[in-house]
Amino acid sequence: MISYAQINEDDTVLEIGSGLGFLTELLSQRCKRVIAVEFDPKLVEISRKRLLNLRNVTIFQGDIFKLALPSFSRVVSAPPYSISSPLLLWLFDRNFGCAVLIFQKEFAERILAQPNSKGYGRLPVITYYCADVELLDDVPRRVFWPPPKVDSMIVRLKPKKPPFSVKNEELFFEVLRVLFTQKNRKVRNAIKPFLEGLKLSERDAEELLRTLPFLNKRALELAPEDFGLMVNEIVERIHGKIFKKPFIQPPQEN
Repeated sequence: MISYAQINEDDTVLEIGSGLGFLTELLSQRCKRVIAVEFDPKLVEISRKRLLNLRNVTIFQGDIFKLALPSFSRVVSAPPYSISSPLLLWLFDRNFGCAVLIFQKEFAERILAQPNSKGYGRLPVITYYCADVELLDDVPRRVFWPPPKVDSMIVRLKPKKPPFSVKNEELFFEVLRVLFTQKNRKVRNAIKPFLEGLKLSERDAEELLRTLPFLNKRALELAPEDFGLMVNEIVERIHGKIFKKPFIQPPQEN
């Protein structure tokens, strides 16, 4: 994992779910600083004692989504599988060069899901928009202690310039949320209440419901670029209205 992340002595590396600090210790030998985050206070106590002499390691105890952390250039960790989806979205909203993570194998494969496939949803679309993804090594369950009930995979993510243009990212992510929480409904029926909530004039709302592309398709059938085209049409109609929402909210679907 350290090799895949191409860590050098100038990097500050974030580790999420540092546990007893074994990976933390190895990271400290290769980089300028390690920011380790662990939720369990008992594990934090043990790892702080173990790594007491490592001056370039800082261990934070708490929820990764609530802590105010220093900036970092790389991410290397085996985070808890229960936070995989929100963690990805949290990372996409931050500035870093590369992340090498261990995920449940099924989850790792799902973030590359294509339209009309079982795993396709909001998260694969956002991932495609935000990052290049490589599925690297399989990690069998027997190498962990205690062993989980699933196999895992090492995944490398590198932030990228979005592959298509979106005129309002806040609106883009909100439309994804709306459509994929109703992924089996046609776009026309799923998006109508959302458009009505934008406080458009009745004329503009009716025009959008007549002219928006893909209205007779379902979200599961649309490519990521299709959502971008749809959002840009809405932006044209609402004259650049800005949404006061977080950059990316955690996905609602599994």
